[in-house]
Amino acid sequence: VKKGAKIMYGESEMIKCSIVRGGTSKAIFIMKNELPADPILRDKVILAIFGSPDLRQINGLGGADITTSKLAIISPATIPEADVDYTFGQVSMEKPFIDYGGNCGNISSGVGPYAIDNGLVTPVESVTTVKIHLTNSGNILIARVPVKNGKAAVEGDCVIGGVPGTGARIEMDWSRVVGPITGKLLPTGHVKDEIDVNGKKFTVSVVDVGNVVIYVNAHDLGLTGTETPAQINADKQVLDTVEGIRGKVCQQIGLVADWKDARTATPYQPFLALVTKPVSYDAYTGQHVDEKSIDLVARMYLMLSVVKAYPGTATACTGAAARIKGSLIWDLLSDKAKNKDILTIGHPTGTISVNAVAEYNEKQETILKKLSFDRTARILMDGYAYVRNSVLK
Repeated sequence: VKKGAKIMYGESEMIKCSIVRGGTSKAIFIMKNELPADPILRDKVILAIFGSPDLRQINGLGGADITTSKLAIISPATIPEADVDYTFGQVSMEKPFIDYGGNCGNISSGVGPYAIDNGLVTPVESVTTVKIHLTNSGNILIARVPVKNGKAAVEGDCVIGGVPGTGARIEMDWSRVVGPITGKLLPTGHVKDEIDVNGKKFTVSVVDVGNVVIYVNAHDLGLTGTETPAQINADKQVLDTVEGIRGKVCQQIGLVADWKDARTATPYQPFLALVTKPVSYDAYTGQHVDEKSIDLVARMYLMLSVVKAYPGTATACTGAAARIKGSLIWDLLSDKAKNKDILTIGHPTGTISVNAVAEYNEKQETILKKLSFDRTARILMDGYAYVRNSVLK
């Protein structure tokens, strides 16, 4: 039954949406005009669609995992430099809260295919360049999407760690997304900082590309760096220390007034990466990864736990950090890795590579010339979510 612009089904309103896999994550994609204009009511509707707050998200479409409780709001571009607007939201499973404070590189890879298939961007074969306005930070992200028969291509030979099979290769160019959160490549103004947590000092590097990422040597927390996410998440002392470091950095760069508030005020942003030199280890999948095939081992902490893969924005940021002389990442790299364009990161479900090329001015400051990585993406479902009338009231 249609009531004005709304489509009703019994005691529910029908909201058109899609489930899209982007890289190693999945999100609910919703056109902006499908949602209420009022931000409070909008978020109530989104939480109802996901089934949050609930760790199982059993009464909604959320996947009960940090990497699948993600939101993409899409609309025609509102600035002339872009083809499409994209707003990212990390939907909490524990509280009625959506964090719009950062970007998501994996979900970003689904925006180009979604925009092409939904008529927001005119397809050009064999590759369509899509300029994506990241409304969370105001930057432009470039996606180069393979196209076949007027639609985003699905089949291809691109393999990414954490996703079974192969897919069409999408190149994601992050070279224009420098300083999106703080306005600076180095938010603290330093290549390295000392952070005090419970009387112990930790050396960190804080870099802002795609999202802010805090880099910490895993060995400084008594870890090998090759633990599974489940193993690290089971260690409350390590997680408390990691969150303490993250909170102190949040306060230092102005994201919160009191570092203790970071846990609730900004759980998504910034990320924290536990990094080590390359070693041979059994990945989360049980597959063996040869230390010669990777340049760095990393575990990513966000939304108060260590996740199963490596975020796309963190991949771009790590590529940038690898080109900052004297950073914690720079110090961990071999001489060979410092001088090649492609950096390969070992994470719990495999590897991810980033193409990072930089130049240096007379002050030896880093100027990024290229920063890209490959992803695959696919629209999994188009349909309607049913939102009860009681939510809308």
